[in-house]
Amino acid sequence: MTSGPTPRSVIFLDVDGPLIPFQRRRTGAARTPSADTAGNPLLDRLDPADGRRLLALGGELVWATTWGEEANEVVAPRLGLPVLPVVQWPEEDGEPERGLHWKTVALVRWAAGRSFVWLDDEVTDVDRRWVAAHHPGRALLHRVDPRAGLAEADFAAVSRWLGAA
Repeated sequence: MTSGPTPRSVIFLDVDGPLIPFQRRRTGAARTPSADTAGNPLLDRLDPADGRRLLALGGELVWATTWGEEANEVVAPRLGLPVLPVVQWPEEDGEPERGLHWKTVALVRWAAGRSFVWLDDEVTDVDRRWVAAHHPGRALLHRVDPRAGLAEADFAAVSRWLGAA
């Protein structure tokens, strides 16, 4: 009996914090502010190298952000990313379990049993425990420092995790 190829892991991406850090990035190259910031001066904090590095991870990149489709219109081009799928958040008014991030349940549903990485600045141990109890696949819930944004250590951790599959 042969089975098909293993589906690629999903990589859920938050924008504010991981890709647009709350502080200016400290990089070796001087960054020149862009005149085209679509009314949001914080877009200058995006690092185009993040797009190349995310693509190099080899997973299926998916926006998991309140930016919604605007992430494809505004963020993706600045990172050199193609149009990506976008998680549509449920319009439920119910509160999540105590301490559980409001995105957690929707991301597990979206992954539908596939392994996934979630890059966000608000992931907690409550989310990790809930996913471990409710998701049959592998999952890496990786908290990114929102002050610095995605850093070498974050990419290394995700790459190691994906390679261990």
